[in-house]
Amino acid sequence: MGRRLGIFGGTFDPVHVGHLIMATELLHRLELDQVLFVPAGDPPHKPDLPLTPIEVRIAMLEIAIQRRPEFSIDLVDIERAGPSYTKETLALLTGKFPEDQLVFLMGEDSLQDLPTWNSPERILSLAEIGVGARPGVDVDLKRLFSLLPSARGRVSVVEIPLIGISSRDIRRRVQEGESISYQVTEGVERYIVENGLFLPRGEINPG
Repeated sequence: MGRRLGIFGGTFDPVHVGHLIMATELLHRLELDQVLFVPAGDPPHKPDLPLTPIEVRIAMLEIAIQRRPEFSIDLVDIERAGPSYTKETLALLTGKFPEDQLVFLMGEDSLQDLPTWNSPERILSLAEIGVGARPGVDVDLKRLFSLLPSARGRVSVVEIPLIGISSRDIRRRVQEGESISYQVTEGVERYIVENGLFLPRGEINPG
């Protein structure tokens, strides 16, 4: 019998404790065997966002999930050309793990936008959807099911502890010299400081 495999995509720029808490909660609440972190190479919904080089984002992910055997990284979106559309990611992972049930993990804000994604019906045919509830977001599931009938019975919403952390705010904090302690793991914080990540262009890391 195959595994229940969580697929957690994102830019992870940088990965933070909010990502880890959400992955942990969904792992346990949805009875997943493994969570794959899938860093995006060319996210189509963020065409103008300057991303940190992929090798740096992968290095931070590796540091963040070390000693967590239930978490791993898959580079399916990096190893192929073109935009990182979810339907194509899931199709490739279905071919890679044909015996496993895929569960695509997302925040509640993303669930709200799912009907506007590229081929949402195809996504739902390839994977169940595991959703981390977000404060201030209240998705109308009845409307979602009317727009996407195949979502009925394929979506599970899980309450996640309130963690008001975002990668964007972490980058801002570094730029402005504010602390990011406890918002990323100690190892990721050390990596950011030692490599002078997210500093204003031309500024040299004093550490």
